[in-house]
Amino acid sequence: MKLSGKSICVLITMCYSLLAPTSLSAEEPLRLGVAGVSHDHIYEVVQHIGRGDFILVGVAEKNDTLRTNNPLTGLVENSLFFADLTEMIDQTRPEAVIVYEPIYDHLSVVEICAPRGVHVMVEKPLAVTNEQARQMAQLAAEHQIHLLTNYETTWYPSLDFLHHSLPERVGEITRIQVFDGHQGPIELGCRKEFLAWLTDPVLNGGGAVIDFGCYGANLATWLFQGERPLSVSALLKQQKPALYPKVDDDATILLEYPTATVQILASWNWPMNRKDMHVYGTTGYIYQHTSTEMEIYSSATQEKALVVAESLSSPYDNPFHYLKAVVRGKIDPQPYDRGSLENNLLVVEILQAAIESARTGQRVSLNK
Repeated sequence: MKLSGKSICVLITMCYSLLAPTSLSAEEPLRLGVAGVSHDHIYEVVQHIGRGDFILVGVAEKNDTLRTNNPLTGLVENSLFFADLTEMIDQTRPEAVIVYEPIYDHLSVVEICAPRGVHVMVEKPLAVTNEQARQMAQLAAEHQIHLLTNYETTWYPSLDFLHHSLPERVGEITRIQVFDGHQGPIELGCRKEFLAWLTDPVLNGGGAVIDFGCYGANLATWLFQGERPLSVSALLKQQKPALYPKVDDDATILLEYPTATVQILASWNWPMNRKDMHVYGTTGYIYQHTSTEMEIYSSATQEKALVVAESLSSPYDNPFHYLKAVVRGKIDPQPYDRGSLENNLLVVEILQAAIESARTGQRVSLNK
């Protein structure tokens, strides 16, 4: 009897469910797998390994050299490194996989994980194209897995404070400016394995427009509760073509909303590291300067106040606490939370529209 592709996926799901670990309590460590080790954000795993909220059950990396020499070498038993993601999952049975592959490969990871009922968290952004993003969403829905996207800014206490303070502090939002980036990945000394795909127009989907433009699109979607921009306009530049000949290194993106304008200023040409945001409204403004510090202004009193936000409580304070809480059913992500699938489908759409606008010199309508 010849089986269809869909029938094979169903059989894989059934078999994996029989082999999966028995139900684990919310207190037990999350069984976590890692897909790829080339992304420099893998330092997050290195920093938190051994803390007790997750157990690293397996690491998959197809590059032989990188598999034996990476930031997790010496922290994880050699027997837990695999050349093949499917083999790693089938042998170690993780509950969730966190992905440090090129963005282009996010889809292939979901294609392997979803039929096995393994939840996935990818590094930002979700995908390089709308087509890939939609395929990933379809797989997640079909196999009922969580598909989350991790942004550094999701865990900023200042942004959480800003979000809850907006109506009281600024009134109706009229303008947002989002500043993200640094001096450049080469200038900062990123690993060569990371640079090889970060500066590739296919594997990364673009340069600064993807790497840092995604933050502004994600935050705008969150603050406007999933409202679609009416249009997207963008200007992409190569200010350092000798260093970054294949991709942009400076991006300016303009999002038009019915009552507000959002400017996303994403660059590998800032003289410093920055992830800050200015939110202006009808009654005041909030300047989010750092992960904890803000300046708040009231037009009624004409007074400025410097505020330091309190630390976030678990499980909202880092990606591993959050992922564990979602997988164990403690948290049900809201549709336009920063890590949600719905939010990040729109992020990819905004980024693709920005690239198209820069290519054609025309504004791209998103009012669908």
